[in-house]
Amino acid sequence: MYETRSYQLERIDTGDYTPQEYEIFLREIGLVNRFLGDAWALKKTLLREIEKIGLGEFSILDVGAGSGELLRVIANFALKQNRTTKLFGLELNARSARAILEESKNFTEIHAIRGDALSLPFADKSFDYAICSLFTHHFTDENVVKIVQEMSRIARRKIYIIDLHRHRTAHSLYKIFCAVFRISPLVREDGALSILRSFKPEELENLAFEAKLKDFSVKRHFPFRLVLQGK
Repeated sequence: MYETRSYQLERIDTGDYTPQEYEIFLREIGLVNRFLGDAWALKKTLLREIEKIGLGEFSILDVGAGSGELLRVIANFALKQNRTTKLFGLELNARSARAILEESKNFTEIHAIRGDALSLPFADKSFDYAICSLFTHHFTDENVVKIVQEMSRIARRKIYIIDLHRHRTAHSLYKIFCAVFRISPLVREDGALSILRSFKPEELENLAFEAKLKDFSVKRHFPFRLVLQGK
């Protein structure tokens, strides 16, 4: 069950949900990001790099940004440290693109763009960094390679891909989290399937190699997150 990736489609990918369910999905994914490690992984990787090299100004594209939760984490980081930033969230889904702007009204540096991750609508090296979080597991291996290539193409410095570590314990703990926080059926069921669709470290390394990513690494982060970074 945990040895190989599942390719069973999630409801969020098939469109099998109501508008009301999708509104709940957008809210609860933000909760998952805050409590289950995506913001933490971002701070320990990309934001630490920005501090280390002393960037006073930078631009970031978040591919598959959802409602823009991580963009707001970055915006708050830049504000506290007097750094200037331009942040863009790319979403194919029109409702999610609107949600980025709705949830980011206090951040003029955050912008929303509709587009396809498999063919990013930007020229080469348009941004300092490209990131995505809880996104690549929605795709086949072949399309993950294409996404990595596209992110690498438009990033001047590095890309950071945060996703789930496929693990039996992660699957069990997620079910407990959903029960404690009374997570809706759509997020509960799709989230459990997301873990089964996600990666082991060596699998992400192989995909990065296929994409010809340079100087890449895959590291584990608490709790059950993998971060692929490279040039």
